[in-house]
Amino acid sequence: MDAIRRVLSVIVLNEDGVLSRISGLFAGRGYNIDSLTVAPIPKTNLSRLTIVTSGSTAVLEQIVKQLHKLIPTYKVIESGEFVEKELALVKIPLSEDFNGLDAMLKAYNGTIASSSEESIVLMVADDYNRIDSFLKAVKKYNPTDIVRSGSVAMDL
Repeated sequence: MDAIRRVLSVIVLNEDGVLSRISGLFAGRGYNIDSLTVAPIPKTNLSRLTIVTSGSTAVLEQIVKQLHKLIPTYKVIESGEFVEKELALVKIPLSEDFNGLDAMLKAYNGTIASSSEESIVLMVADDYNRIDSFLKAVKKYNPTDIVRSGSVAMDL
């Protein structure tokens, strides 16, 4: 059976050791974290963790149950509508032919984030699948480096 990709938004108390406890929960049970982002929630003592993981339906249910059992966990949002975005930075040498690059950047919510005498750095922010598509399309420009952030998500 194919693994199901799941985005979890976990609200926790912003205290020492919380991230270690959550990552330990995953590691101790052999679950994989595909990406993890953490940021404090303004004007609160809480933080939001956006965890992307995958597994069978039973594994995903177990992950959610275990997250609910952690003492610093305030809320686990695992269903419903999310706004999910990801960021990618791509370095391309200036020696490449940039024909069509501008149209590609417009199509994928991208921009030139920085440049030097040797290269440009593209920045693209979009949903997970579109970042995948962009990274496949940009290969024709022979990127020398690619950095991809984890997902960030917010429930509607």
